[in-house]
Amino acid sequence: MSISIRNRLPGTIEKIVSDKVVSEVMIRTAAGTVTSIITTSSAKRMNLKEGDNVFAVMKATSVSVEKE
Repeated sequence: MSISIRNRLPGTIEKIVSDKVVSEVMIRTAAGTVTSIITTSSAKRMNLKEGDNVFAVMKATSVSVEKE
């Protein structure tokens, strides 16, 4: 599989919380925990399970910084 997104963090699925439409997938990475919201049908199609090794793949068009 090829992908154009370069921001990829390897990690392990810590927890999956699903309902009928969306699933929250928490991935433990070396940089910390990354949470992804995907469709439940995608989670099922990918057969995602806690403990699976996956990549958190991120693409952002803007990054903001705030300081108090």
